[in-house]
Amino acid sequence: MSSKKTTVEGSCLCGRISFRITLPSRFCAHCHCANCRRAHGAAFVTWAGFPEDQVEILTGKGELSRYVSETGTIRSFCAQCGSTLFCHGPRWEGELHVAVANLTGEIDRVPTAHVYVDHRAKWWTILDSLPQYGGKSGMEPKS
Repeated sequence: MSSKKTTVEGSCLCGRISFRITLPSRFCAHCHCANCRRAHGAAFVTWAGFPEDQVEILTGKGELSRYVSETGTIRSFCAQCGSTLFCHGPRWEGELHVAVANLTGEIDRVPTAHVYVDHRAKWWTILDSLPQYGGKSGMEPKS
C-alpha cells in the first residue's frame, strides 16, 4: 500500500478560508492571460485543475467572494485579504482551477506548460523549456 498523500490543503493569506483538495489533479500549468495577470498582480499564475467535487471548502465559505469576467469565468477570492483562490468557467465544465501558490503542500505533478503566451507580460521572458501555447484559444502550440 502506498503512503503517498492523497489530499493537500490550502488557504488564503489571512487564513479565513481553508480548503482541501483530493488528488489526482487533471493538469498544472502557468497561465499568462491578461485576466490572470491582473487578478494576481503577477507575470503569470500557476493553476492546477481538479474535478469540482475534489475540492472542499473547510472554513470561511461565507468569506468567499466571486468576480465574473467578460468571458464568463468566475474567479473566487477571499473577501478579507483578497487572495485569489479558484477559477472556473463555461470552458471547463465541472472543473475547478486552484491557485497552486495557496497550497500548503505538494500536488501530484509540476507545471507542464505555459498557456496564453501571446498575452504574457512583455517585461517577462520565459526561460524554461516547457511547451508554450497561445493563439486565439490560448492553447494552440507555438512554434
